[in-house]
Amino acid sequence: MATKKVAAKKTAAKSMPKAGKDPKGGLTAEGRKFFNEREGSHLKPGVKGAADTPEKMKRKGSFLTRHFTHPRGPMEKDGEPTRLALSAQAWGEPMPKTEGEAKKLAAKGRGLLEKFHETTGTKAASKKAVKKTSSKAE
Repeated sequence: MATKKVAAKKTAAKSMPKAGKDPKGGLTAEGRKFFNEREGSHLKPGVKGAADTPEKMKRKGSFLTRHFTHPRGPMEKDGEPTRLALSAQAWGEPMPKTEGEAKKLAAKGRGLLEKFHETTGTKAASKKAVKKTSSKAE
């Protein structure tokens, strides 16, 4: 009886390679490449310096707001900073040790987004603005 050869399937790696995670927080170039290939995303390195351009304001503001408004875990575990806390440091921010410090980073992010909207002339409707206009209509 003749045996049939089966072609080997090429599959993408299912988990992040160890070299993809930066021990100082965030992803390395290899980690960003892994996600770009797997998810079809276009990840860029974090904004480390001052957010002095509209694009940097938008990116850093979005990151800080998204990750630190409602932190998804503690900032320290077993006396060591978590990856969440290290990610702030990777973006050039002080590493938060408490939830209160994380909330301050989120507030800074909202401020950067407001500054971005003022700079570009695209004003996002805030909850306060919506409440003021709806109360005037009555």
